Amino acid sequence: NAEYMGGWKSLHIAQTPIGRVEMPKPTKSTQAAPAKTAAKTSTSKKVQKNPLFEKRPRSFRVGGNIQPKRDLTRFVKWPKYVELQRQKRVLLQRLKSPPAINQFTKTIEKNQATQLFKLLAKYRPETKEQKRARLLEAAQNKDAGKDAGKKAPSVIKFGLNHITYLIEKKKAKLVVIAHDVDPIELVVWLPALCRKMDVPYVIVKGKSRLGALVHQKSATCLAVTNVRKEDQNELDTLAKNFRAAYNDNVDHRRVWGGGVVGIKSQHATEKKQKAVALEAAKKLGL
Repeated sequence: NAEYMGGWKSLHIAQTPIGRVEMPKPTKSTQAAPAKTAAKTSTSKKVQKNPLFEKRPRSFRVGGNIQPKRDLTRFVKWPKYVELQRQKRVLLQRLKSPPAINQFTKTIEKNQATQLFKLLAKYRPETKEQKRARLLEAAQNKDAGKDAGKKAPSVIKFGLNHITYLIEKKKAKLVVIAHDVDPIELVVWLPALCRKMDVPYVIVKGKSRLGALVHQKSATCLAVTNVRKEDQNELDTLAKNFRAAYNDNVDHRRVWGGGVVGIKSQHATEKKQKAVALEAAKKLGL
């Protein structure tokens, strides 16, 4: 008790002999020697790394490497007109459509369309500048007492009322109708008129493609009335093929369209059918 009252020095002196514990020195027969040999073997087995192929892990944290590109299509907020286009496309698949409207989904194949558009491109209408130059040249030749010059070239006709007149007078050799006219009532009667007047017709994709041929934004339909001699054989071949595919094809006037349900409804229907089949098998004792 007197040592404790003497202060921290006396306490330190009293505790120092207790805290000193001498550890026995390792001898040669202890386990220290095998540890050294193990360390030597581990260092000897290390393989030399090639600095050319050094592993450099990337870090995508803030201030690190650039994030990899991901497909964010489903997270994009699309413009309203794009949403309406997609909703309309799904709606047309779901709703049943009568044959008169469904026939506009039966367009020609890509190879036939390419051949047709190559022919139509040869007979594009004149631009205003070309027509002005031709008429000016004809007027100058007439004043000089020469031949008037070139006549108006053979071109494809466009305009719904004009083409209707050409079909009724049987002057059109081939009628080309766009599949995406809106409203569809503008041309829904045109195939029936072509069949009645025995004029071959064809339905192609894109009113904008037809419009580009006649220097317009879009065109509902085009008509070929006359071609040069070198292209007559090609026109006859196309008209024959299109007549068989459209004018004489009865399925286009009978097959309904639409009625395609979504993937969830398809799975639900399959599930019900399986349950009904299983119940019938149980009744039969299979």
